[in-house]
Amino acid sequence: MTEENVRKSNYILHAKSAQFHWDGNGLLSIKTFSNGRAHYKTKRGYFAVEKGSYLLLNQGPYTITIDEQKEVESFCIFFQEDFANDVFRNLSASNHQLLDDSFSHHTSASFFEKTYEQSPLLTHQMNLLKYHTNQFQNDTSLLDEQFHSIMTALLREQMKTFKEIDRLDLVRKSTREEIYKRVSIANEYIRAFYDKQLTLDEIAAISCLSPNHLLRNYSTIYKKTPFQHIAELRIAKAITMLKTTEYSMTDITYEIGLNNPVSFSRLFKQHIGISPLQYRKKVISDKK
Repeated sequence: MTEENVRKSNYILHAKSAQFHWDGNGLLSIKTFSNGRAHYKTKRGYFAVEKGSYLLLNQGPYTITIDEQKEVESFCIFFQEDFANDVFRNLSASNHQLLDDSFSHHTSASFFEKTYEQSPLLTHQMNLLKYHTNQFQNDTSLLDEQFHSIMTALLREQMKTFKEIDRLDLVRKSTREEIYKRVSIANEYIRAFYDKQLTLDEIAAISCLSPNHLLRNYSTIYKKTPFQHIAELRIAKAITMLKTTEYSMTDITYEIGLNNPVSFSRLFKQHIGISPLQYRKKVISDKK
């Protein structure tokens, strides 16, 4: 398929790889992964995608890297140029109630480039395409309908983003959207690098906000501070490692971005109520 044909077609990329790197220009797309993580870099910032979430990228340049010990399954959907705008205009013209009022000032589809939690509706639509690809490819009409259904679900999901923006206590809508974009960059950076040694100044610099400005707006949007979020992500990764690996407590400490096993044990107990060692023993006991 030539580059010109690619731009004029919706298409699917379904693959498995433990090691992969690519950089170039892509269309508006949804990126999903299971059995590991993929890291992306765009002009806006850094993103990490894993099971349970999807990355929505607008058309433009980006880099993807997969560096795992086992194969990561990717399922990505790319939308042809203007496809989102066509679906958006049809929805707006036929039934404005399908879209939130926040869309009314847009003349075309508008997407915030970030990772999203997979909703039941979008997950269902994606799985139909993922597990019945051959059936859809044998009937182009069904395939086109499925791409339209997925784009409609994406537009509905954007309603939630506009509602998050409206939580910001700022008068001008353009200011609210800009602050939201910058705080979102910080959120994505945390999700991508929570297992590294991060500082508030570093996260604030990435988002082009002062530390105080970041703290205030991050808490408003996400209902937690940046370091509360980092702690949650570290604990979630620690739980997975305690359940699925035989890594020592020291090894897990370094894997989640801490440098002291005592600090790890204290943090874990604070969130879970028991020490990491006790948790592992309980997991082993429950399996018997």
